[in-house]
Order: sequence, then C-alpha cells, then structure tokens
Amino acid sequence: MKLIIGLGNPGVGYIRTRHNVGHLMINKLRDMRYSNAVIRKTDVFMNESGSFVKSLYTKYGIKNFDLYVIHDDLDIPLGEFKIQFGRGPKDHNGLKSVDKALGTDEYWHVRIGIDNRPENSRPMGEEYVLQNFSDEERTVLDKVIKAACKKLETLLKNTD
Repeated sequence: MKLIIGLGNPGVGYIRTRHNVGHLMINKLRDMRYSNAVIRKTDVFMNESGSFVKSLYTKYGIKNFDLYVIHDDLDIPLGEFKIQFGRGPKDHNGLKSVDKALGTDEYWHVRIGIDNRPENSRPMGEEYVLQNFSDEERTVLDKVIKAACKKLETLLKNTD
C-alpha cells in the first residue's frame, strides 16, 4: 500500500495559488485510478500538514518508503519537477510540519517547481506562494503535473 498526499490550503480562495500545487496534482492522480494507493489532499492549512499526514500514515500502517508527499518547491523553476527520497526544499513550512510529526524527512518528496519570479523584483517566498498562477503559468504547470504523474506512476510500479 502506498500513501500519496498532496499538500495545500483548504478553501476556494487558495485553489489557484502556487502553494496548492499538491492539491492540483492529486486532482490529476485521482483520474488515473491506482489500486494500490491511498490518494488524499490535506484538509488543513499548509503549516499544519503534519497532523494530517501523521494520522493517515498511522491509520494505514505506512512505511516511510511508501509515503509520497506532493508539494510546491521554490528551489525549482516553474516547468520542472523532481521526485526524490528524503530531499525536499530548503525551507517549506508544510514540510517542516510533516517532518516534525513523523520525526523524519525520509519519505518521497514529489517536488513541483513554482519559481517564476522576475530576477529584478523577487517577492518574498511567503508572499509569492499565496499568489495565483497566471493563465500562462497554469499552462506550463498543467504540462509539468502531467509529466510528474507519469513519472510517479512508473515509480509506483517499480517499488511494489
């Protein structure tokens, strides 16, 4: 059994924000129907993600190698992604919450790049992640989510 959790913020006002990339990818994954995976979106605010992840992790008796957390990543440019075990961004409050709740950062990180800030006027990360994607950015994001879903599907098949 695999546990795949997309991080984000609840509520209509956050649906199109950069911080909700995890929720957006979960929408796509649900269309793919995995028989060996529990797929969920967090229903708490980003900074409280740990309690949500820990409750499902415990409920299903998941091992670290079977946990996949999907999240936005300001260390990666928009249009790129990485799937890595035990490697997340340098600073992400949602992941800090998850790491604290689990007592480890040793799980799969599905890192979806969101950084598209102009070099000459870079807003602070805390402000930037709560902004909506532009229509052009959303087109790029849709492609990267599709690619990340395919890569995750391959990885899930190879780790059974």
